[in-house]
Order: sequence, then structure tokens, then C-alpha cells
Amino acid sequence: MRYASVFGSNQCVNFVHQTRIMPVILGIESSCDDTAAAVLVDGHIKSNIISSQKVHKQYGGVVPELAARAHLQNIIPVVDLALRTANIDKKEVNAVAYTLGPGLVGSLLVGNSFAKSFALSLDVPLIEVNHMQAHLLVHFEKSIPNPSFPFLGLTVSGGHTQLVLVSSPNQMEVIGQTLDDAVGEAFDKVGKMIGLPYPAGPLIDKYAQNGKANIPFPTPRVSALDFSFSGFKTSVLYHLRKQQQLDEHYIQNHRDDLCASVQHTLINILMEKLEKAVNKTGIKKIVIGGGVSANTGLRQALSKKMDWNVFIPPLAFTTDNAAMIAVAGYFKYQNNTFGALDRQAQSRMPL
Repeated sequence: MRYASVFGSNQCVNFVHQTRIMPVILGIESSCDDTAAAVLVDGHIKSNIISSQKVHKQYGGVVPELAARAHLQNIIPVVDLALRTANIDKKEVNAVAYTLGPGLVGSLLVGNSFAKSFALSLDVPLIEVNHMQAHLLVHFEKSIPNPSFPFLGLTVSGGHTQLVLVSSPNQMEVIGQTLDDAVGEAFDKVGKMIGLPYPAGPLIDKYAQNGKANIPFPTPRVSALDFSFSGFKTSVLYHLRKQQQLDEHYIQNHRDDLCASVQHTLINILMEKLEKAVNKTGIKKIVIGGGVSANTGLRQALSKKMDWNVFIPPLAFTTDNAAMIAVAGYFKYQNNTFGALDRQAQSRMPL
């Protein structure tokens, strides 16, 4: 038998669970506007269910209160479908891994509360997972190529842009990060200027395939390995204003070239910092994660680095998903690192 303790503020609840050769971990993700659940069996993802919220499109961005309400509606059916797809009975679950943070507090609370209730009802341990760590650790799912430590991680999403030195599953150091907006946010906000619906990032990627990067947008000069995207957004805004004064149909007539130029500039900013990180650390193993890792331009730029060993996640593991939470939880399960019932959701959470 193996024992794991979950400490509350005024109590100690002991969970007793059988040591399994093939542990079953239920992963739950609810950090923003995707309700997700996944089942991992001995390091293999058997199901990865995501329910995306369409309600935010009409507002041009995620509305926190609406996101939390949608999570409440979706969490039970999503978890049920994940278990049924994996052909796993809930009584077979050995641990529940969930996103503790970072993210929207209201959204996190839904997954947080459900995970605690589910684990408590089954008398199995909780596993707290850092959302940003999970984006990189998903590369250790056993059906895909796994990197070795140490490696450089680039996490690129709507809320974060970070360069991370990863020495082990529980030892990560941020060596560079955005000073203002995340790159995913820059894609979406520039897309809004161009008249694209939210989320604009995938549409910019789509239209860029038919355009030419012939508009020389300036790139910010930021010291060390940090990023900045606010100045880039301003330069796009001024460019559009100037050109529309000359041609009121400028955006309509040059949409594809605008998208290609925007994407080219943003990817160049990421690649320039990544190259500096490689030169500084001497590490040429590169792991990317986050929603923007699905971007065609970024994937193509990385594929051209023949002297780097690059790990790009399958598309199903790029956006917010519970597979990455389950994989990150698997590392903690193996080390008997379990969570506490009185831990609160964290909107900000360091690596």
C-alpha cells in the first residue's frame, strides 16, 4: 500500500491507494475559456476532450464571468465523456490532476472545486499543476518523441510569452518573458484592427499563406531575453490609419499581405530571442508549447534550424487542454507529490 496525505487548514485527510503498474490519472483544465478533461494511463493519453466556448466571439475577447458560467455547465459532461472515451470507470482513477493556476480565478475555481470533490469522493489524491509548466511537459506523453533534460522551452499563448530553462520536471527557470502583451494577444489585437473576429490568430495564419510579407513593420529593441509587443501593435495601428487616409479600402484590398507581414514580424521577434537564448546557454534542444505553437510560420521557422533539436507538439496539445495537465500530474504522481484541499486557485503562479 502507498499513502498520500492531503492537508487542510484544520485537518489531515489520509488517502490510501493501491500502487498500480499502470496508474490512471484524470486531468482537468479550466484556466480560461476551454473546459477540458483527459485520461492518462501509464503515461499514455487515452482521451483528451475539450469544450470550447463560442460566447466570447461577440465580445472580441474572453469575458471572465461568462467563462466561469460556461465551465459550470460543461465540466461534468466533459469529464464523463473523457472517461467513457478512454473506457475507464471512475473507480479506476488513481489520482486527479488539475490546473491550480495561472489563469482566470473564476474559471480556475470551477475546475479546482470539481477536482477536489471528485478526488475526495473516490478517496484518491489530488495533484496540483502549474498551467505553464504543463505546456512544456506535455512533450513527455509516451506516444510522441520525448526531449531529454536540460532543454530550452518557449511558451507562447494568449496570456504568456516566456523563455524557460528546463533542467527537470520540477526545476524550471524563466530566463526571458514579455514586458507587456503576450504574442497571442498581439495576434488577436492586431487581427481586430484588421477586422477579423476573435480569436484572430488562426485567421491571420490562414490568410498569411496567400500573402507576401512586404510591409516592413518595426521590431522592438528590448534588452536581454525579454520580449515586448505593445510597440509593434502601435506601429500597425499607425500604418493602417495612414494607409486608410489614402485608400479607404486599404485593409480589404491588402488583407493577405497585412496578415503575412504581421505574422512574419511576430515570428521574427520570437526567433531572434530564441537564437540569443541558444547562444547564451549553449542548449540546442528546443521545446515549444502554447496556442501559438500551432502557428504555421513559427513551425516553419523552427524546422529550418537544422542544427537544433526541435520538439513541436501535436496540434491537439497546443491550445489549452487537459492532456498536458495529466502528463504533468504523472511526474508528480511518481514522486508522491500531492496537493491540499485548502489550496486556493492562483491567478498568478510562478514556475
